[in-house]
Amino acid sequence: MNKQQIIQRQLKTLHKVFLSLLTNFKQLPKKHRAIIISISILTLFIILLPSKHELTNKTNKQSLEIGKRYQVAIPEKSSAEQPPSTPVEIEIPTAVSSPENQLTDENDLTTTVNSEQQSDMSWQTVKVRSGDSLARIFKRLGFSAQDTYAVSSAKGKDSKLLLKMNVGDTLRIATNNEQKITALEYPLSKTDTLYINLVGDSYQSHKESKPVDITQDYAHGTINSNFWNAGTAAGLSDRQIIELANIFGWDIDFALDIRAGDSFHVIYEKKYVEGEYIGTGNILAAEFINQKDPFQAVRFTDGEYYTPGGKSMRKAFLRAPVNFKYISSSFAPKRFHPVQKRWKAHRGVDYAAKTGTPVVAAGNGKVTHSTYNKYNGNYVFIQHGNGIVTKYLHFSKRAVKKGQRVKQGQVIGYVGATGLAAGPHLHYEFLLNGVHRNPRTVKLPDSKPIAKEFKAEFTTISKQRLKELDDSKRIVLAVSIAEEQTPKNED
Repeated sequence: MNKQQIIQRQLKTLHKVFLSLLTNFKQLPKKHRAIIISISILTLFIILLPSKHELTNKTNKQSLEIGKRYQVAIPEKSSAEQPPSTPVEIEIPTAVSSPENQLTDENDLTTTVNSEQQSDMSWQTVKVRSGDSLARIFKRLGFSAQDTYAVSSAKGKDSKLLLKMNVGDTLRIATNNEQKITALEYPLSKTDTLYINLVGDSYQSHKESKPVDITQDYAHGTINSNFWNAGTAAGLSDRQIIELANIFGWDIDFALDIRAGDSFHVIYEKKYVEGEYIGTGNILAAEFINQKDPFQAVRFTDGEYYTPGGKSMRKAFLRAPVNFKYISSSFAPKRFHPVQKRWKAHRGVDYAAKTGTPVVAAGNGKVTHSTYNKYNGNYVFIQHGNGIVTKYLHFSKRAVKKGQRVKQGQVIGYVGATGLAAGPHLHYEFLLNGVHRNPRTVKLPDSKPIAKEFKAEFTTISKQRLKELDDSKRIVLAVSIAEEQTPKNED
């Protein structure tokens, strides 16, 4: 084998190495590829940046003509016996192999390989349909059951997220010229994306999350007809309206206590990803004025809400065990019985609501009764601590069994009109040591206050949040005054 054949074989080997390296590079996560590219560009820039000596040599080289002979003086040695230097003719070769040329060749090779790699990848997007699974989607696209198994069992715990696809979600799938799946992208949300890549002979999964930027905003509303409409008019989402009601739900019965003229102020988070608004975050602080009584709540780092003094907003019992959004009207605490047609003591509160409206446990406890009779219809009794019992009557359907332990807020049944009931409603009773109490006015036991070791931190946050609430109220007042003073156009 001659020298030229050896060089050709080495070049072929080098070319294969480049192809292998670039194939593995394409299969790396996006973040890793970006980091490697940045470092490579910086290194290349440093290598190519000429030194002062190289600039001088380059200037001298540019004045020489290719193929022309020049006389070059050989420098004298330090020895006195050395004869004087004599001019020597040299010829500039017509083909110069310089480092610059070598770098250009390598760059050309890289560009070619990247182009080939891109041409090998073919992407397609598919939307998840009703009843779809990964196997069904892959079959529709022409992939085998082996492909489904290989991708779904990719290394890493995140591959299990493919089992939780929802209708309307999208998948991006890449294949090579051999129709082998090389990559899969599954956007989980506006911030998170699942990546599955073919690395060597197996698939690997990982999840990447985009950073979320959070700003603050405020909302204000005054109730004219009902709380839900006021919240919507203030720009709050359905989730925020329900969250606001839940924050104050231990102090205010949103079915029966709300009056026209009640108002609220809210400081809440707004979330952005890469400059795009993606929705609201947590309520940070809120004030609700109910029948001229102010209630304030501040969110702490534990995710709970407290009064400005550090007492938990969460009580041991809810004022109303049925979702306020679905309340249509309510019966008077004492009334002429619509079925028995006689006046009688009404030892609870009736909440008129649509049939099927969920009813929740007012507090933690144990179900002592879950059955039916001709008076109560489907009913549930719950025994709580400290001698407290709550009763729920006229369910269309019960959701718990006798002896079952329940937690506050857990659904125990659904509004109906079984037993002695003229229409769909919930009859709710609150007993303390066997004596009926008005569930709307009885003093409810508080939950534990904020821990002492966090009291100083909470106090600082509370002062800041209350200042922000006051500032927002001043802004609302200023805007209101300005609107009143603005002359109206008369036709």
